[in-house]
Amino acid sequence: MSETSIAVVPGDGIGVDVTREAVKVLQGVGEVLGRPFRLHEYDYNADRYLKTGVTMPPGGLDELRTFDAIFMGAFGDPRVPDMKHAADILLGTRFGLDLYVNHRPIKLLHEPLCPLKGRRRADVDFVVFRENTEGLYVGMGGNFKKGTPDEIATQIDVNTRKGVERIVRHAFEYARTKGRRRVCMSDKANVLTFGHDLWQRVFKQIASEYPEIEASHLYVDALTMQMVKDPSQFGVIVTCNMFGDIVTDLGAAIQGGLGLAASGNINPRGASMFEPVHGSAPKYAGKDVANPLGAILTVQLMLDHLGLAAAAGWIESAVVDCMEHGLTTKDLGGSLGTAAAGDAVCAAIRRLAN
Repeated sequence: MSETSIAVVPGDGIGVDVTREAVKVLQGVGEVLGRPFRLHEYDYNADRYLKTGVTMPPGGLDELRTFDAIFMGAFGDPRVPDMKHAADILLGTRFGLDLYVNHRPIKLLHEPLCPLKGRRRADVDFVVFRENTEGLYVGMGGNFKKGTPDEIATQIDVNTRKGVERIVRHAFEYARTKGRRRVCMSDKANVLTFGHDLWQRVFKQIASEYPEIEASHLYVDALTMQMVKDPSQFGVIVTCNMFGDIVTDLGAAIQGGLGLAASGNINPRGASMFEPVHGSAPKYAGKDVANPLGAILTVQLMLDHLGLAAAAGWIESAVVDCMEHGLTTKDLGGSLGTAAAGDAVCAAIRRLAN
């Protein structure tokens, strides 16, 4: 069995704190499996940028490409107001490695955390696939007469057939592989009549190739309403970059908060990058108060992607066990610090795996 190599980039703020616990869990899983992971940590962060002026060194992206997976913590530091380092490291990795699939599982693991009345674990269990390299986030546009009363600002929404087709196909392939019976595509084609007409046509074409899967469509405003009204109707949702950014945060709230939200940035044919989505929260850094479960569940998602389904299952079961017994940080109703919460998950993994 070949060794699994993982690049670790803790980042800024509480990214350092939660990544430490995620690595602890990863090492614990390696011990149980009897196959340690080969981890290499990189100090790409605000401190390095402020000292050297370098965000990611020449060749840094090519080096990351050689790993089986990349784990990133969180980025953002008030000493870097324009967040240049965050853009170069995080967005640079997404675009440079062509991580066109943003994979966000929306899964309720502890019922008391769901803000929706009467919802049970089985009612909130779906996946959102967000197109990750196109749309309004490519940075195309500009200003004319900037700073004057006549200023014009443009932002271009880029949708290519290649980009739309590959994310939609990924959603259907995932549904087929994982036994999900429904795929819903969300857009705003009634207003965005050019770019999202492309989404409509591609979705219909690809859906015809998967007759066993129920394909449906919702405009994004209707989708957000239905996610709150009845999340149990969804299996897989696929949408564009901007709408995916919004609906996945709504999904995180439904599953119990951003502190539990994991994400993967996937290139099915290369190294993929995984990150919790809660942000760097600099004022809490180093105070042993940050919730590490989002980072730990990101490790779970990463291991599942790497084909280690049993190990991924141990982590999820351990997180559920800790939440049910109140072995969590204060934001989830417990009394543990960051490190103790990580230790509790490790202990539960050893117990459940054995």
